[in-house]
Amino acid sequence: MAQAKYTTHHGMVDILPDEAVKWRFLEELIHREAALFNFEEIRTPVMEQTELIVRGLGQLTDIVSKEIFSFSRGEDNYVLRPELTAPVVRSYVEHRLDQRGGTQKLYYIGPMFRAERPQKGRQRQFHQFGLEIIGSSDPVADVEVIAFMIHIYRKIGITNTVLKLNSIGDPACRERYKEALKEHLRPNLEKLSDVSKVRFEKNPLRILDSKEEEDQPFIQNAPVITGYLSEASELHYSRVKELLTDLQIPFSEDPYLVRGMDYYTQTAFELISPDLGAQDALAGGGRYDLLVEEIGGQPTPAVGFAAGMERLLIACDELGIILTPEKQVDIYIVTLGERARKWGLSKLQYLREKGISATMDYSGRSMKAQMKDANREGARYALLVGENELNEGMFTLRNMAESTEKGVAFDQILNEISCSSRASS
Repeated sequence: MAQAKYTTHHGMVDILPDEAVKWRFLEELIHREAALFNFEEIRTPVMEQTELIVRGLGQLTDIVSKEIFSFSRGEDNYVLRPELTAPVVRSYVEHRLDQRGGTQKLYYIGPMFRAERPQKGRQRQFHQFGLEIIGSSDPVADVEVIAFMIHIYRKIGITNTVLKLNSIGDPACRERYKEALKEHLRPNLEKLSDVSKVRFEKNPLRILDSKEEEDQPFIQNAPVITGYLSEASELHYSRVKELLTDLQIPFSEDPYLVRGMDYYTQTAFELISPDLGAQDALAGGGRYDLLVEEIGGQPTPAVGFAAGMERLLIACDELGIILTPEKQVDIYIVTLGERARKWGLSKLQYLREKGISATMDYSGRSMKAQMKDANREGARYALLVGENELNEGMFTLRNMAESTEKGVAFDQILNEISCSSRASS
């Protein structure tokens, strides 16, 4: 077999028809459930100004320092978006969505881009869904975001999950905590990983995110941020936990859980599944009350989460969750001869206008080959059409599942199919 002359970029993959049907199933589920929660969809361009992403995520994040796809056009600098919270907030500020009145409840589904090393469930072009509540500082908003996140996974069938929860306080809390963390780490600074040594001076909180083996002994016995929370932050965190308990949403407090972006404040959370082994993370998010002001808007509280679509699909495969029924066509028109082919082509349009999924052979193959193709397509019925059938106005309708046949006039076909559908439902 000849090798393809052109291939996808390393870390970017084609979503082929057998997989695309799963993606569409998930996307339709997310759209449907978001409507139940009264969230509105927002779509932003895949390209954003570099400064927006740098200001939103922070210069020291791995995403900004190592993983963005950046390029210039004249004097302007752009990136392919590596996440969607900053672009959504940019859109909120630019289009003055605050003037719509009330709290803005927004959700999104779309592709992101990061120039990281590709691995299972992590590509250079990947997809996320998520939502943002912009304009509310109430812990109720935090809990609504968490409730939707868990609701989606339960709808899909992933029920064995653990919600990890923490508070990272306000900026003043974090400054006090950073100093305490640095004092704890300073005697062993030379034993830390190279990445953590860089983070030590400018953002030691990110050391808690480290996956490097040499950092773990010093992270495990580090002071916890909850010991440095202000009264207001403690009250917010307590209220979130109280509301989660009221909704019977169990959670596990993780005092070392931090979010990877600079704009997060207060509540931080992550959803994991113990069934998935080492790669157990499903989704994560938190409150980011500083971001709107950081990128030029008025001080505005906000909270949200994001989840990887590829990771979700892998989790479904590993857990044996079937996302969509088998491919099925209502009727396959099997034609014998050129006259029958022309007739069949015209009837396809009629059937589709009536809401019946219909197809036929496009290669002039034998009846045997067409029947085999009808089976492969999962057709419920095959309609056999040749010269005799056209002359007599009676056609053979074959029920593929039951291997039974009956003679029908064409105007009886819709009734036969609809009756069968009601009987099977």
